[in-house]
Amino acid sequence: MSALTFDPTDLVAPSPADAVVARESAAHLAGALAKTNGAVRLRIEEPDGKDYAVTVPSAAFRLLVDILSEMARGNAVRVIPHHAELTTGEAADLLGVSRPYATRLFDEGLIPSYRVGTHRRAMFKDVMAYRDEHYRARSAVLDKMAAMDQELGLT
Repeated sequence: MSALTFDPTDLVAPSPADAVVARESAAHLAGALAKTNGAVRLRIEEPDGKDYAVTVPSAAFRLLVDILSEMARGNAVRVIPHHAELTTGEAADLLGVSRPYATRLFDEGLIPSYRVGTHRRAMFKDVMAYRDEHYRARSAVLDKMAAMDQELGLT
């Protein structure tokens, strides 16, 4: 098996032609995903005509379908390992906030972080834990507001 010739964490932006191929592939593979139980066997056909089958875990197959679906929409895609270190800018992008706000979250300890020289870093898993907790808290407040709205007969 050959070594990777690319960095899988690089951002991959699809061309319009790639988006069309991704749309067709995602549509075909999504049906197979619904029937997946454990692992999937895929057949690879190389340009020279050789072909072979590979077994892919269902979790990786689901990620492949998700990646193709995003590419079909023209969205750039990046795979980030759970143990990855993120800069304040990368964390801000994932959270949908400004870099200064992400820096404040790091500095206030809301997202565990550390310094590398003068730069701050946080673990991907910690940024995602903050995002998930923030989403849960926001959803709880919205549910409470909706209940109050119904009690007051405003809906």
